[in-house]
Amino acid sequence: MSRVLVTGGSGFLGSHVTALLVAHPDIELVVSGDLRDSSIAGVLSARFDVTDADSLAPVLIEHRIDTVVHLAAIVNPGRDVDLEYRVDVEGTRHVLDACLATGVRRLVVSSSGAAYGYHADSPEWLDESDPVRGNDEFPYSRHKRLVEEMLAEARAEHPELEQVVFRIGTILGPTVRNQITALWDGRRLLRIAGSASPFVFVWVDDVAAAMVRAATDGPSGIFNVAGVGRMTVPEIAQRLGKPTLTVPAWALAAALRAGRMLRLTEHGPEKVRFLRHRPVLDSTRLIEEFGYTPRFSTREAFEEYLRTHPDVPRR
Repeated sequence: MSRVLVTGGSGFLGSHVTALLVAHPDIELVVSGDLRDSSIAGVLSARFDVTDADSLAPVLIEHRIDTVVHLAAIVNPGRDVDLEYRVDVEGTRHVLDACLATGVRRLVVSSSGAAYGYHADSPEWLDESDPVRGNDEFPYSRHKRLVEEMLAEARAEHPELEQVVFRIGTILGPTVRNQITALWDGRRLLRIAGSASPFVFVWVDDVAAAMVRAATDGPSGIFNVAGVGRMTVPEIAQRLGKPTLTVPAWALAAALRAGRMLRLTEHGPEKVRFLRHRPVLDSTRLIEEFGYTPRFSTREAFEEYLRTHPDVPRR
């Protein structure tokens, strides 16, 4: 019987994870560690801030926690880089240190496909053996790389703390609205000339189910988490019944540069790389080694998104 604490347990992903954990027969206790109380029946709330280095260890000791699922993160990155660094990087360091100090057996961490970075020379499909390179121009990607480097160092120095690291694709869910989904709201979908810009999607319930397996009887290791397959911008446009607006990369970069100088947009020319060279995650190891097959493929997750978001403009 495991006793599990979930950082960020009252957030979007955390609430899905805690709801599944509390219903699992092998879980004795579920604690939601967050700045807000959990709304999930049967989940115990413990208020703490991962940016406070001394706040977590006492909670782990009090509740005799043996497994930590670390999900605390900034929901919409890109607005306050200093805060994002404190939460994502320093916060993970605090969680890791607290786990080591209190004898936690297993640490499950939500990383991201962004840790691989947005690079022109990335392979068509990224697997877990490919290096995490991040991008310094994208703070979120850089932070995920730094976190993974920190975790790798801890695995070498402290093998007694088992780790499960999930590099997650673009999460879709019934309440998701973000900078990715906003790309689909216009009358035409932006396409960069010469780039298919494929996406890998994963439904939130699939991510939560993988997290629960990681917190119970799943193997340790690093795993991509994404629905099988991918969808390109032209395929998404076709499904929505919309045309694409094809723009050369240099023209889009110039327009974004001018727009930011005129304070018309917060995005700069570096955004072209984000749109052009998306990390495409191979989920083979998740299925064959970790033992979890997502219920929805990438295409099915997109269909479920459309079903649960009838207001998405389409023709």
